[in-house]
Amino acid sequence: MNTNIALVLVLAPLVGFLINVFFGKNLGKTVSGALGTLTVLVSFIATCFFFSTVSSSKEAIQISLFDWIQIGTFKIDLGFLIDQLSVLWLLFVTGIGSLIHLYSISYMHDDENMHKFFAYLNLFVFFMITLVIGSNLLVLFIGWEGVGLCSYLLIGFWYKNQDYNDAAKKAFIMNRIGDLGLLIGIFILGRQFNTLDYTSLKTIISGASELNLYAVAVAAFALFIGACGKSAQIPLYTWLPDAMAGPTPVSALIHAATMVTAGIFMITRLNFIFDLAPDVQNIIAIVGAITSLVAATIGLAQNDIKKVLAYSTVSQLGLMFLALGLGAYEVAVFHVITHAFFKACLFLGSGSVIHALHGEQDMRNMGGLRKVMPVTFITMLVSSLAISGVPLFSGFFSKDEILLTAFHHNIPLWVIGSIASIMTAFYMFRLLFLTFFKEFRGTEEQKHHLHESPALITVPLIILAILATFGGLISLPGNSWLNHYLIPILPKLATAEHHLGTTEYTLMAIAVIGGIVGIAIAYFKYIKNDTVPPADAEITGFTKVVYNKYYVDELYDTLFVKTTNALSRFFRDYVETGISSFVFGLGKVTNELGFYGRKVQNGSVGLYLFAFVLGLCAIISFLFLAQ
Repeated sequence: MNTNIALVLVLAPLVGFLINVFFGKNLGKTVSGALGTLTVLVSFIATCFFFSTVSSSKEAIQISLFDWIQIGTFKIDLGFLIDQLSVLWLLFVTGIGSLIHLYSISYMHDDENMHKFFAYLNLFVFFMITLVIGSNLLVLFIGWEGVGLCSYLLIGFWYKNQDYNDAAKKAFIMNRIGDLGLLIGIFILGRQFNTLDYTSLKTIISGASELNLYAVAVAAFALFIGACGKSAQIPLYTWLPDAMAGPTPVSALIHAATMVTAGIFMITRLNFIFDLAPDVQNIIAIVGAITSLVAATIGLAQNDIKKVLAYSTVSQLGLMFLALGLGAYEVAVFHVITHAFFKACLFLGSGSVIHALHGEQDMRNMGGLRKVMPVTFITMLVSSLAISGVPLFSGFFSKDEILLTAFHHNIPLWVIGSIASIMTAFYMFRLLFLTFFKEFRGTEEQKHHLHESPALITVPLIILAILATFGGLISLPGNSWLNHYLIPILPKLATAEHHLGTTEYTLMAIAVIGGIVGIAIAYFKYIKNDTVPPADAEITGFTKVVYNKYYVDELYDTLFVKTTNALSRFFRDYVETGISSFVFGLGKVTNELGFYGRKVQNGSVGLYLFAFVLGLCAIISFLFLAQ
């Protein structure tokens, strides 16, 4: 029974993909969208079954479909591992994925290729499910590459715009750089332990009396490089903001429920390997902290509503990696879950605004929308409070756990994380104030057509806003259901004690005050002083540097793109030309020899006999001289 339900869980979105690819255009837009949504909903129902089963039995469900690869004693099954960690990921991949599909029915209704869009969304969910429930690293790699392919297809979905195509290629290529690291890590682990199965790896490592810790550390670092690419950490983060080129539901799916969480999932899944490499863990924590700060500073000056949210995602992912690097895997997972709630709501809310403004994304051309879009405003307000760490909202609990952990392990990293959190509160309420408050700054035509979005858009927003409000209850300080649930994955949680004392309450107060200060600064600047960001040409000083994202894209373009193009031109113009000249020269020599050789074939028998006699004499002379 478990095998059948697992197959339904995995294959339902794939069936939706195939039907939409082959028959979607004939089914009609609404049917195509409903079918795509229904298939993901089926996967969510199957996930709920496994959640109930795993919660009651506290045992992992292992399913081996068939032997896939066997080379000597090295064997890989095509199988599934459904345990506490995979079920948690499946809940928000399929649950929030269903809401995003439902939202897309209305959002994409006017697009002529709506059936293709839902086919790609279904395929994305299929590969993410594969990544999450695979029983070994090779199955994970299939899903890993699959979501990379789907991100390329969805980011460049509106392919008639060349900038969108460039953004899709950028995401694809930059992820391939990280994936090389992932592959190297997989090869090292396979060579060292003769298996890629998660359960076997854990058993071998826990029972080994002697380990090659150097090889394990190199493998862990290589795997981290893969996680940097997929989860957008420095230096492989620049693809994620450009991924905003895709339709808004794609942004929500990539940023909240699927692709960018894959790196956190993989490191948490292999926690027993990363625990053996403390130096690599330190690197992860430092990279995460720096990423959170750098992305937060860039978010301060962005005027595109989706770009603000994109850099917010990079910053929040940095905080998750900070927790991973400090060994607090359960805290990183907690923030992944709450972030999925409020970030999906924020992206879909921004899509609601863009939908009402017929494609406008510049916050300088918005304002006053709370009066005509009350549901969108309230849901985005709730999610902004959550991401800003305001008490009682979900983000307060998860972000506070990260900062508490950082304080107890590394105070400088706590300072960096705290500053990034204050900046988060500022730029999120900057977004809120510029979008929904004061007077409308767009065109008269836009103002005339302003309206609240239809129910298919607002209902998912309401559900996500409720989750963003109460999602933190799964892990209350000192009474964490989540930590208890994850004990089979992270055994150390069984003996971990988390009591709140004076230090913890003081740190909470500091975090809350910091968030309120960020909100207050945004209020005084954009409400009291009625400030509107200047036009691009008028931005000067350090703000211009931040607005242009520290010119990292330009730096990469100079160091890598232009260098690669110059090297390619050199090989094309000189090396390839030289080789071609040599090869074609040999051809010309052969042609010339053939031309003169043909003249000998003139049909004269006497000439042939003369040549025969000369050849015979030459052979006899050679044999005579050889003696």
